[in-house]
Amino acid sequence: MERKHVSAFALYQSVVEKTKPPPQVVPIKKKKRKENGIPPSKVTKKIKRKKTDIQSVSHAKREENHEKPADEERPSDGGESADGPSLNILLNQLTKVNNSKERASRLFQWIIHPMSEKSFFRDYWEKKPLLIKRRNPSYYEGLFSTAEFDRILRNDNVQYGVNLDVTSYSNGKRETHNPPGRALPYTVWDFYESGCSLRMLNPQAFSSTVWNVLSILQEQFGSMAGANVYLTPAGTQGFAPHYDDIEAFIIQLEGKKHWRVYNPRSEDEVLPLVSSPNFSQAEIGKPVMEVVLEAGDLLYFPRGFIHQGDCLPDAHSLHITISSYQRNCWGDLLMKAVPAALEMAMEEDVEFRKGLPLDYLSYMGVQNSDKEDPRRGKFLAHVHGLMKKLIDHAPVDAAVDQKAREFLHDCLPPMLTEAEKQSSVYGAPARWDDGEALDVAVHIKGHTKIRLIRAGIARLCSDGEAVFLYYTSENSRVYHKEEPKSIEIKAEYTDAMEFLIHSYPKFVPVNSLPCESPEDKVSLAEMLFERGVIHTAEPFRPK
Repeated sequence: MERKHVSAFALYQSVVEKTKPPPQVVPIKKKKRKENGIPPSKVTKKIKRKKTDIQSVSHAKREENHEKPADEERPSDGGESADGPSLNILLNQLTKVNNSKERASRLFQWIIHPMSEKSFFRDYWEKKPLLIKRRNPSYYEGLFSTAEFDRILRNDNVQYGVNLDVTSYSNGKRETHNPPGRALPYTVWDFYESGCSLRMLNPQAFSSTVWNVLSILQEQFGSMAGANVYLTPAGTQGFAPHYDDIEAFIIQLEGKKHWRVYNPRSEDEVLPLVSSPNFSQAEIGKPVMEVVLEAGDLLYFPRGFIHQGDCLPDAHSLHITISSYQRNCWGDLLMKAVPAALEMAMEEDVEFRKGLPLDYLSYMGVQNSDKEDPRRGKFLAHVHGLMKKLIDHAPVDAAVDQKAREFLHDCLPPMLTEAEKQSSVYGAPARWDDGEALDVAVHIKGHTKIRLIRAGIARLCSDGEAVFLYYTSENSRVYHKEEPKSIEIKAEYTDAMEFLIHSYPKFVPVNSLPCESPEDKVSLAEMLFERGVIHTAEPFRPK
């Protein structure tokens, strides 16, 4: 298709202009000025709050539920809407929250507002889709934008296939159009003008706001939180119908998009372990939810729900998909526990080491499965008995620690607040001045109060011979760019490390660590400080 060429700047500028909310969309309480020295009347008009629609799908029926927010109107400082604070204000408020677990819960609650966190995980999580229609186009403003997309293309080394995909879906055919090398604005926007969709695969590597949001949310899920950004031209579709292996939160940022969501086709595709291939329209049946998302709206669906989105002729779409819970099911845990349990059972129980019957090949196996042979029943009963005994050998805690190590490797590093920087190794006052290095040594003393920078920044794990502390402070914003980070913990330090982990969010004096000597206490604290795992109650100041 041919389109008139415009510059990238003009393109995204026009997009932003089109998606700006009309004046007075969000009611704001303004301070009344005195007129002629006479104070204004205390009688004020109540501001009507907008209703937010929540829609869910149960089986093949759509249910609509209108929930009203609280009756009491929140005061506005110019950045709050009827739905709550803007993202920028919220993130600033969260820096003052002492506990990173609580930060994560508050941020997630803001994302799904007015649905409560408890109701969401009870009624929707892994069960059915949820639609929240806000009628507030600026609700998610500040998370990401087309202008930021363009800035990243201009300023950062965005690589096709690694950071950006160019896709199209037309006449039932899905295609990827990635050339090799760096994605430069000239080529990328030309693809867009030609009707191709743009998918940024890891916006957290380039956007500090997306990084901040995901690094907070990963403590909500206890599983990696990832994101993709999708920019789609009006009247086009970029992807074929498919299902994913993640829990998906579709956040509409600009424009609007038409979505169709379909139930899993069978029990085998409920909460799948891997994503599906592309489906044809004939393979997926009728949608159980069909909706147009507008800026400020949210759509959630569990893994296994088939979905497809296309743009209407009159508007482009920019949305971000926040995802989590990839390969984080009971089966994934048991895949780690069962092999280890079997190995331990064979070491500890002679029943697992006894030889198989001499003639078992003559009556077992597929070729003998239809035989009516009493030896088969006896053989299967014996296997069943061994399997029941296997659970007694399962090292469940060790398997959980294996999962935890993988999670910590997946994690984004924490995005520190200014106060956290000033009280951690990242704000240490070491500097070069007048021909010499100054304040190189940070003096941690027995009375210095310390704590972990985040609740989930570190975890003690054992490989059976030694104890290691795995941590996320030195991870990359690019997925698995760095190897897993860990340090071996001396046996005499393990109690102190557990004490520090379980003390969070409280600051504790270094001399309260249960180590054998004052020197050990300071040595452990210095080691953790150097790796960015802990920070102090008070900032460090140059001499």
